[in-house]
Amino acid sequence: MEEARIDKWLWAARIFKTRSIAVDACKNGRVTIEGVCVKPSRMVKVGETVSVRKPPVTYSFRILKTIEMRVGAKLLPEIYENVTAPEQYELLEMTRISGFVDRARGTGRPTKKDRRSLDAFINEMD
Repeated sequence: MEEARIDKWLWAARIFKTRSIAVDACKNGRVTIEGVCVKPSRMVKVGETVSVRKPPVTYSFRILKTIEMRVGAKLLPEIYENVTAPEQYELLEMTRISGFVDRARGTGRPTKKDRRSLDAFINEMD
């Protein structure tokens, strides 16, 4: 198989848990190939670089093999090469350490404790 749909490939390569989540990510502009936003029906080829934005990190993968059926986690090194920049992983670690990942919509204003911890985190970054 030389080509595969991007939504099927993302699901088969275990980047997204379900194919519908992969489709939504493509439709919302979170998936790019070589820097261009793609539709779920876009065909991918071996050698292309796929970037997936899962806030706060943008993961990048180089396609080594096109597949449409989901494979086991042990076979993933044969499917793609992770070329995500180390800075992205540092950003992910900083977010985890801060404890302030994201406020759920509708939860209201931050409490005094939340605000102080956020201020401390921002001051630490400067």
